Formats: sequence, C-alpha cells, structure tokens
Amino acid sequence: QVQLVESGGGLVQAGGSLRLSCAASGRTFSLYNMGWFRQSPGKEREFVAAISWSGSSTLYADSMKGRFTISRDNSKNTVTLQMNSLKPEDTAVYYCAADRIKFLNIVRAGAHDYDYWGQGTQVTVSS
Repeated sequence: QVQLVESGGGLVQAGGSLRLSCAASGRTFSLYNMGWFRQSPGKEREFVAAISWSGSSTLYADSMKGRFTISRDNSKNTVTLQMNSLKPEDTAVYYCAADRIKFLNIVRAGAHDYDYWGQGTQVTVSS
C-alpha cells in the first residue's frame, strides 16, 4: 500500500508563491517517477509537472514552464512543487501521484500512467 500526503496549499495573492510537498511511504519511493496534477471544479484533471526517479529529468505543462519547479529528495521520500508568479487560473486542488512503472526513463504526463494518488491540497490564488 502506497500513501502520498500533500501539504503546503493555501490562499495567496496573484504574483505570489507557494511550495507544495508530497510525502511518500509504503513503496520504494526512489524507484518511481512522480508527478503533480491539478483539478479545478468542472474541469478534468490536468498535468502540471513530473520528475524521473533519479531526478535527472523533468517535464512541465506549457503553462507552468518558467513558473513552477519540481524537485525530489529520495533520502526523505518527498517531492516538491515550487510555484511562483501564481495566477488566479492556477486555483485548483493539486495532487501528487506515483508512476506505475519503476525505473522508467521517460517522464509521462498522462494521469492514467500513475496508479497512486494523494488526497490533494487546495491552492487558491486571489486576483
């Protein structure tokens, strides 16, 4: 059983920053790529960013490039999403997720490629 617990969400003004963290347990964290997704009311879950098991490769959605940074610390079983220059349209529940396949060298953006999910953390950006 894998558990992913997100933290760090909250309310921030446009232009501000937040740092989300995801703590993992129950599976060898360092073997799996990790991703962040988000979902707003009435919208489908959307890819945000992902990082390879080694941390050497990252992938970002176009609208997040240059504003968001994903990183991981395998010694602490955590993955972090640093979000800068936040916009009201970034308002959503943010989820971290673990890829299905270990030692995968390709970083993937499809939600169906991830089999474990956290409960989500709310991010609200006011204008």
